Amino acid sequence: MKFIFDSNTWQEIFGSIGKNKTRTAITIVGVLWGIFIYIALAGAAKGLDNGFERAFESVAMNSMFVWAQSTSMPYEGYKTDRQLQLKLSDVATLKNRLPEIEYIAPRNAKGVFDGEPAIVVRGMKSSSSPVYGDYPVYTKIATKKIYDGGRFINDRDIDQARKVAVIGERTQQELFEEEENPIGSYIRVDNIYFQIIGVHKFVPGGGFESDTDIYIPYTTFRKLYNTGEDVSWLTIAAYDDADVVKAEEDVKSVLKSIHNVNPKDDRAFGAFNLGEIFNRITGFAKGLTFLSLIVGIATILAGVISIGNILLISVKERTKELGVRRALGATPAEVRNQIILESVFLTVVAGVLGIILGAGVLKIVDIFTKDTDLPYTNPTLPIPYVLGALAIMIILGTLIGLIPAQRAVSIKPIDALREE
Repeated sequence: MKFIFDSNTWQEIFGSIGKNKTRTAITIVGVLWGIFIYIALAGAAKGLDNGFERAFESVAMNSMFVWAQSTSMPYEGYKTDRQLQLKLSDVATLKNRLPEIEYIAPRNAKGVFDGEPAIVVRGMKSSSSPVYGDYPVYTKIATKKIYDGGRFINDRDIDQARKVAVIGERTQQELFEEEENPIGSYIRVDNIYFQIIGVHKFVPGGGFESDTDIYIPYTTFRKLYNTGEDVSWLTIAAYDDADVVKAEEDVKSVLKSIHNVNPKDDRAFGAFNLGEIFNRITGFAKGLTFLSLIVGIATILAGVISIGNILLISVKERTKELGVRRALGATPAEVRNQIILESVFLTVVAGVLGIILGAGVLKIVDIFTKDTDLPYTNPTLPIPYVLGALAIMIILGTLIGLIPAQRAVSIKPIDALREE
């Protein structure tokens, strides 16, 4: 290792590089381009992955929405185009039959898909808001951020069908003064008084929900709007290790058996599978990362081979110089180590420049996408991945340096001194 810290060794390396500045610069660019491509593409893929994680941060990854539609096939005496209706009893049946389901929340709503939103009044101020009837379990699937001092619906609210409500932050702004605390105050929702128990912060990613939404106990909603056992739709979360696509198929299959629907009828129940969408996006991001690794390594390898070619040319041009060194007592190991060190040095320089350039591009992309609504954020690459790529470059640089190094060692001093 002493030769690494020998000033004469580095003087000769820099002298060799200085004689072929243009050729060396082109070679370095070829190598740095490979690691730049890897960092830029892999970082971009990570930004996409981070963006969709942020977009779905308030919703369970393996979640789905299921609703009833109309049949498209006759079955056991029932005609086509029969309008189906989910029932509250479907929840227990699905939970009992399908072990892959972790949480299931029946939901009702007014002013979301059809009908007019509820009229919300406080004093002389009024607004219109969608109203949801929910169970506490819903927050296990879709997180609701409640401001300090408030809470979401609990089991006691459900059991007693309490007239309590969680309002959205925009509804608070429309009905209350800026410094006024709404918790404990009363509002009228479609002429029924409700006490406010919480204010929820709107977080994008919850699908069709907004910052004007009002949440009330499911049992209270049923009494207020006379929905009986009817359910508008089911929000379901499967376990993390479950196949979310199969889980959707199983849910529909059970619902078909409950509601006497032809097993082959694909139109009877609709579904929106967030888990499937997220898995596709994650798979795309992983594929892009893998592609960047393959392209980056291929480009790095091509650049490192060009370094080997340059060193072969350099060895040929320095034949007489190497012969003199051998004649003056330089051992084959010293000559070999110098050539290998030169190869590794050029590789490391190219790698570091490529990393800096790639990190700079990712930083610029981050600046331009930071405050946008795009599902894209923080395009970075973990340090171990970067160091791993640099280590691969150094290994390749060492291996490729062995070829010109062996060529230099094979030159006999007497033959080298005869070179003109």
